[in-house]
Amino acid sequence: MSSLLITNGHLVTLDEANRFIANGSVYIEDRYIVEVGVSSAVRRTAERCIDARGSVVLPGLINAHHHLYSTFARGFTPPGVAPRDFEEILSKLWWKLDRALDSEDVYHSALLSLMESVRAGCTTIIDHHASPACADGSLDQLEKAFREVGLNGCLCYEVSDRNREGEGIEENERWIRKCRERSDGQMSAMFGMHALMTPGTKPLQRCAEVGHALDAGFHTHAAEDRIDVRRTKEDYGCQIMDRFQDFGIPGEKTIFAHGSYLEPRELDLLQSTGSMLVINPESNMNNGLRVAPYMDFLKHGIAVGVGTDGMSSHLVSQARALYLHERTRQRDPAIGFAEACRVLLENNRSIANRLFDEPRGALAVGQLADIMIPQYLPFTPLDADTFYGHLLFGLGFAPVRTTIARGRVIMDEGRFEQMDEESIRASCTERAKRLWGRIH
Repeated sequence: MSSLLITNGHLVTLDEANRFIANGSVYIEDRYIVEVGVSSAVRRTAERCIDARGSVVLPGLINAHHHLYSTFARGFTPPGVAPRDFEEILSKLWWKLDRALDSEDVYHSALLSLMESVRAGCTTIIDHHASPACADGSLDQLEKAFREVGLNGCLCYEVSDRNREGEGIEENERWIRKCRERSDGQMSAMFGMHALMTPGTKPLQRCAEVGHALDAGFHTHAAEDRIDVRRTKEDYGCQIMDRFQDFGIPGEKTIFAHGSYLEPRELDLLQSTGSMLVINPESNMNNGLRVAPYMDFLKHGIAVGVGTDGMSSHLVSQARALYLHERTRQRDPAIGFAEACRVLLENNRSIANRLFDEPRGALAVGQLADIMIPQYLPFTPLDADTFYGHLLFGLGFAPVRTTIARGRVIMDEGRFEQMDEESIRASCTERAKRLWGRIH
């Protein structure tokens, strides 16, 4: 049995008692936390000891909506006239890039993005994948990257009709069954769909049938842009959530991403079905779209989470964007601050704990040993009343020194322990060049 002891840390436990332990220790056996407390009281001997040197020690962060396949898009400019709206952003950039990916690109782009997640203190990622030229088996390539890096992943493939009708249904079904058979806790599965505007009625019905037969949750975009709303109204004469409800898609294990243009009655439906809604502020701003009014969502009692949507792997910046945008939108400097932090730390934890069997998101006995230690020594008081200020104005800008996932030290002192980062980055650079050459 492997063991690990973290000492001399400023523990932000995020447990039920919301304890802040100024000189604390965390003792880990295998992949679970066994003891948390004041260092003088945690009298344990471990195979390895990490001295936090007074820095903050936090549970690993959780990304509730990511697109790992987007990694190689960084710096890429679509050929021809620049996209003028969201539909052209999809057709000129993302649908060209994902169609150009081969199986090795899928693996390497995931590997690099997961390493960046480690550097951002993120240990669990809920990903939404697409690679039409190599759809079959593509989730295995993502899994390979997750297991090599050591992080936790919940994966799905986005079903659409844009290349062939119902593309991705079989990959979702295969992956869900594989996760159920292996059942080791590290990888989980959902049934993915792109959005209502791309799969037709027959594929949507098939998605529902297969997903329900497997008792799987769904992961799909919804009302990211007005085009999704308009096409649903024109083609089917109803609102987005009404159409999803017709197929039984909403539910406690289903994630809808964005929701920026949902109407109040649709929000009520999300609340009544216990569905999860994950917003992605920086991505929406980058695409010139409305940023989801998350304060309205919270008032409706919806389980609201936050993700990066492939823009980056840095989660604290998403919470910061949430509250800054909401204050600007409402011209009110007294709102959104605590709510944005709770969405990141508490709601994302709740979402992950619906989709994984092992509890995570707190420094507490029995929790999965997912931990981050940023290089951050607070120079003003740090307690329950001040922590959110430290999170958004200090911790978010501090480099992460140590990341631990499933009890394994992935990175320490800023260096990956079992991966050749320089070689991986060099390989990814070459793959990205070749990928860009295939896009036209």
